[in-house]
Amino acid sequence: MSKDFLYNEIANGIVIQITGGVLQPGDKLPSVRMLCKEHGISMNTAKRVFLELEAQSLIDSKPQSGYFVSRLPYQKLPLPEVSRPSSLANSNEPNELISKVYGNMGNSGLTLFSISAPSGELLPLAKLKKEIVHATRELREGGTAYEPLQGNVKLRRMIAVRSLAWGGNLHENDLVTTGGAMNAVSLCLMALVKPGDTVAVESPCYPGILQLAISLGCKILELPTHPVTGLEIDALKEALPRIDICLLVPNFNTPLGSCMPDEHKKEVVALLAKHHIPLIEDDIYGDLYFGTQRPKCCKAFDKEGNVLWCGSVSKTLAPGYRVGWVAPGKHKEKLLKLKLIHSISSPSIVQEAVANFVTTGKYENHLRQLRRTVEENYQNYLRAIAQYFPEGTKTSRPQGGLSLWVEFNKGIDTAKLYDLAIKQGICIAPGRMFTLQDQFENCMRLCIGLRWSDELRFKLKQLGNLAKMV
Repeated sequence: MSKDFLYNEIANGIVIQITGGVLQPGDKLPSVRMLCKEHGISMNTAKRVFLELEAQSLIDSKPQSGYFVSRLPYQKLPLPEVSRPSSLANSNEPNELISKVYGNMGNSGLTLFSISAPSGELLPLAKLKKEIVHATRELREGGTAYEPLQGNVKLRRMIAVRSLAWGGNLHENDLVTTGGAMNAVSLCLMALVKPGDTVAVESPCYPGILQLAISLGCKILELPTHPVTGLEIDALKEALPRIDICLLVPNFNTPLGSCMPDEHKKEVVALLAKHHIPLIEDDIYGDLYFGTQRPKCCKAFDKEGNVLWCGSVSKTLAPGYRVGWVAPGKHKEKLLKLKLIHSISSPSIVQEAVANFVTTGKYENHLRQLRRTVEENYQNYLRAIAQYFPEGTKTSRPQGGLSLWVEFNKGIDTAKLYDLAIKQGICIAPGRMFTLQDQFENCMRLCIGLRWSDELRFKLKQLGNLAKMV
């Protein structure tokens, strides 16, 4: 087993013990030397495990004493159970709540806990404006000319370079730019499915994916998903004969924020390739990790071009720029034909601006600050939820991304909570949005990408009080 696999396997094992309550707040962990002895690893690997857990605020180090499970407030908040959706695929219409909630997008009069995107206050707006002006000056004909069909060469080159961080080893020619990640996913689905096909997804699942697949005449098979480690592998194995395509968000998916361990990703890629089932991987949150290292992508284990890896800067830099991409593997020609039909070209100026922002190192500096801020937000949300929300509230344990999944006791209907909250200027995303089945009525997703303030804490207090009234 490689060092990376060992490191991740040991760290994830301890994470599960902590979040599952096996290890309690204040419990002492094995020493570095003991960890080396138990797992046959080097001192550096053992220290790396502890650094990762410390970065996730799961453990504290005490000089001369060792490492201890943290006493953070979330220890009062149990972890939601593994989801158990029906094993039957269906093509039900997505819940009307989706349109209701997303109709508030851009409403500055509301506190938008409902939209999983970073607040403009956390984005480098002034620097981006300068890059737009610079791109207009530098591009041929001021950026009014069509881009090559595959997209901005500089941008594709920088995405390829950045893929080395997660084992992607991509070349600029492997990539096609798109109008955001959803456009990338849409092109992938249109290239691969026909009406009546079954698409397997995690449950709960991002509403846009559900709407898109249903609009293409597909059936949706929702699979059991663990709030920490993501898709349940055994459930996928059982469902393989009934699946035509698999669409996953392995890194910090929305709404759970779960992250599939690398060994699970490798197994999923091998299983799907063996059964000739394409995998669309939406990696839109992969750069928003809370630990010390970016998680690998399923694409890193793809030897046959069976994984279509999608990404964008919508959750990290500029949601409104709609700059995305896909590495479609062996399906590249199909994607290019569809892009030509549906959009001809990608917007020149914004692609050039983003490419320059990445090239100069500004993007990486911005990401470091954004990751710190969002992780701090996560801890602040947990403190507020532990203090103000009803007894019995459960929360997910995101290791990155922008989503926090909240589960109330069964008697609390978050669709009704939405109606009460909107009157107080608060918009939430009720759990029923994230499924085509009758489940998650007592759950909701909160975006942790808003700027933290006393006002935001007060809004969470209001939301908690309203939940007690439902």
